[in-house]
Amino acid sequence: MRFTTIFFDLDDTLYPASSGLWQAIKERMTRYMTERMGLPADQVPALREQYYKTYGTTLRGLQAHHNVDTQDYLAYVHDLPLEEYLTPNPRQREIIASLPTRNLIFTNADVHHARRVLAVLQLDDLFETIIDVNAVAPYCKPMPESFAIAQDLADEPDPRKCVVIDDLPRTTRAALSVGMASILYGTEEPTPNASGVFVDWNHLPILLGD
Repeated sequence: MRFTTIFFDLDDTLYPASSGLWQAIKERMTRYMTERMGLPADQVPALREQYYKTYGTTLRGLQAHHNVDTQDYLAYVHDLPLEEYLTPNPRQREIIASLPTRNLIFTNADVHHARRVLAVLQLDDLFETIIDVNAVAPYCKPMPESFAIAQDLADEPDPRKCVVIDDLPRTTRAALSVGMASILYGTEEPTPNASGVFVDWNHLPILLGD
């Protein structure tokens, strides 16, 4: 295998979108913006969409335009009973454990949320480190600067030896643009936005070999 380093996304990648967890997180984002920040409820959905498209995450938009307490926001939006949404996948664990690469989490969430998710999924011993939204501040995925920081934290200077696995086409496309390979999780339809696609974790070693 020519790759040394794999950056795994967290939410809607290490578990399927059908779990409903990410939708619950988004609902808590809306509640935070209305209840904690006092933003008009009728404007919040459009603001969230605008910030997501412009800044990469709602948080980065709030930081740019509002006086938001970053750590309070992250704690609030991720305060959910994860066991009600997530179920461990033993085969997924076997596959990730078998990879001869250095495996890292690269997420726009924070370390605390990532650790909780990994613990519930029983994957917490399989990743060398967690690169979170605080580690790449003031950037986030899919900004090219965030990938450069991730590479530096992974101590892999050659992007051609890196793979990004993510559920968002804009992130896999951004990874390609900085010279990394990328694999889009959650679809079987080939796309120019990624080097490969998969739904079944059994296919991941094959893709990495190709």
